[in-house]
Amino acid sequence: MPFVKVAVKKDVVSGRLMSVEANGNAILLTNLGNHYYAIWDTCTHIGCMLSDGELTGENVKCVCHGSIFGLKTGGVAKGSARQPEPAYQ
Repeated sequence: MPFVKVAVKKDVVSGRLMSVEANGNAILLTNLGNHYYAIWDTCTHIGCMLSDGELTGENVKCVCHGSIFGLKTGGVAKGSARQPEPAYQ
């Protein structure tokens, strides 16, 4: 995906999950210690919005079935999900 500006830094509050749209896709943004991460906002397991989930360190836990995804890479850390989340710069 080409670079698309979806927010400004001041809008991405440290330690919070934020959902934005880019090219018709829901993207989860987060700021962890002034490092910004973006992964797909739709759980690859069941389709729930990860931005409704729980931030746990450098991971996000899906509210539907508890799958945990790494915010840096989108990889599955734990749970029912088998497919990673696409990650964006």
